[in-house]
Amino acid sequence: MHAFGNLVPAVLLRLDRNPFHHGTLGAVRSLGRKGVEVHAVVEAGGGPMARSRYLRAVHQGPVGGSGGLDPDAPEALLECLAGVSERIGRPAVLVAMDDLSAIAVARIAPRLGERFRIPHQPDGLPARVADKAELSRLCARWDIPHPETVIPASGAEAAEAAWGLGLPTVAKWSRPWLLPAGSGLRSTTLVHSAAEARRLYERSEEAGCRLLLQRFLPAGPDTDWFFHGAFTRGGHPLLAGSGRKELSWPVRTGLTAVGRWLPDPAVEEAGLRIAERLGYQGILDLDFRRDERGCFRLVDFNPRPGAQFRLFTDAAGLDVVQAMYLDLTGQRVPEPAPWPGRVFVAENYALLAAVRGRQLPFRREPSARLAPSRRAPAARADAGPGPGPGPGAAPGVPAGRRPGPDETTAAATPVPVPAPLAAAPVGADGPAGPVRVVPQRERGRVEAAWFATDDPRPFLAMLAAFLGRGADKGARVLRRVPAHGRRTARAVVRAPRQRASDLTPPAPGAAPPPAAAAEPDELLTR
Repeated sequence: MHAFGNLVPAVLLRLDRNPFHHGTLGAVRSLGRKGVEVHAVVEAGGGPMARSRYLRAVHQGPVGGSGGLDPDAPEALLECLAGVSERIGRPAVLVAMDDLSAIAVARIAPRLGERFRIPHQPDGLPARVADKAELSRLCARWDIPHPETVIPASGAEAAEAAWGLGLPTVAKWSRPWLLPAGSGLRSTTLVHSAAEARRLYERSEEAGCRLLLQRFLPAGPDTDWFFHGAFTRGGHPLLAGSGRKELSWPVRTGLTAVGRWLPDPAVEEAGLRIAERLGYQGILDLDFRRDERGCFRLVDFNPRPGAQFRLFTDAAGLDVVQAMYLDLTGQRVPEPAPWPGRVFVAENYALLAAVRGRQLPFRREPSARLAPSRRAPAARADAGPGPGPGPGAAPGVPAGRRPGPDETTAAATPVPVPAPLAAAPVGADGPAGPVRVVPQRERGRVEAAWFATDDPRPFLAMLAAFLGRGADKGARVLRRVPAHGRRTARAVVRAPRQRASDLTPPAPGAAPPPAAAAEPDELLTR
C-alpha cells in the first residue's frame, strides 16, 4: 500500500444534478481513506454521497446548475469556486466529475492557478474531445476506428444520410451539454425513418449545436467496452486499463451497472494512442463498441473519471483519481500492479438492469481477447498486454497480488471464469477469433459502488431514496386507477376460487348469468 504525503485538500466538482452519481462517492472514499480532506461542489444537499464519513463538506454549486451554466461563459462557476477556496483557506486539487465541469474548468483554468491545482490542458481540449463531431474528425486523422459518421448541412442531407447509413441509424447532438432543459431533446436518439432524421435536423437551432448521424452498431454480449486512464504531461500513462460492460442501465445503452476489468490490446492501444497524440493530462474515460467484424470502434470520449473508475484499482489500492492527485501534488506515483478480473457493481442500476434485461451479470463466456489483425487494428509491439509496463504500454506489473488493506469495499466474491482457452462461437456478429480467458490467479474481487463496511451510511441513504422513489411511482400509478377499478381488483384477489363441481346449477327456467363485461378491468390492462 502506498502512503500519501503533502495532504493537499481535494475539491470534487459535479455540475450534473444527479444525486445517485456513484462516481463522486467513489472519489470521496478513494481520497478520504488516504487522509485527504475532501470537499464536494454539487447540487444542494449532495444526495446520499453527503453521508460519507470521508467527506469534509458539501458546497452548493453555481445557481443554474447543468441546466443554466454556459461553459463558454462560466463566471458563475468562477465565483462559486473562489468562495469555496476562501472557505478552505489553502490551495486544493480540483477534480471535475462530469463533462460540463471539465469543459467549464478548462475555460477558466488561467484564473484558477493560484487557488487550485488542475491538469494542464490546451485551450478548449475537453470541449473538443467531448464534441461528437470533432471526435469523429480526430479519429479519422489518427486512424482510430469510429462508426461511419455524416454531419448533414440541411434537412434533405439528413434524410439522405439516414438512408445511406441504413435504418435504424443513430442521431447525436455534437455538444449535448448545450441542450436546453425541458426541450425534450436527447443527446442520442435512434432514428427509424428519413423523415424523422429531417425533423430532428430542423431543431438544430433549438439544440444550439450540430446534428450528426452515425451507422448503428447493434448491441449484444461482449460488444460494449471501455478504457480508463490517468496521464501526466505529454500523455504519458500513470495507470490505465480496459474493461467490458456486463450489464448497463438503461439496458445495452447506458452507464455501466456491472463491469469487469479485462485487458484487450486493441482497446488499450487505441486509448494510449489518442492520449499520446493529444498530449493529454488528467483522467479520461473512453467508450468502445465492437462491430459485427470484431473491430472496436470509439464511440465516446469523456474528459473526466467514469462513474465506474474504482474498477481499475490495482492490487495495492491505487486508482486513477489517486494517481492524478499524486501527480498534481508533485508526489511519486507508484508503479501500478494491475488486477484484471475485478468486477464493479452499481447495486441500484445492476438490479434494474438484471430485472429489465432478464440477464445475470456473470456470464461464462470468453473474456480478454488476443486482438488478431483481422478483428481490430493490431496493437503496437510496445503496447501489448504483457505483465511488464514497458514504454507506451498500459503501466503495470504481473497481476494476482493480494489487495491493499485500504480496499475495504471489496467483497471476497470470486469471479466465475470459463475454461483456460476457448474459441468464440460464430454467430450473428461473425467470428470473434481466438480468445484468452482470465486465468485462475487473476480472478478479482467485487467492488460495490455504494456498500462499504467502513462507510455504510451512503448505501443506506441510497437504498432509502431508491425504495422511496419506487414506492412513490407505484402510488402515482395507483392514483391514476379509478376507485371502482381498485375495488374490483381487491374483490378478485379476496374471492375464494371455486371448482366447477362446487357451483350450484341454475334453476330450470332461470335467466342465464350475465355475460362478462366487454372491456376488461382497467387495473388489469395497465
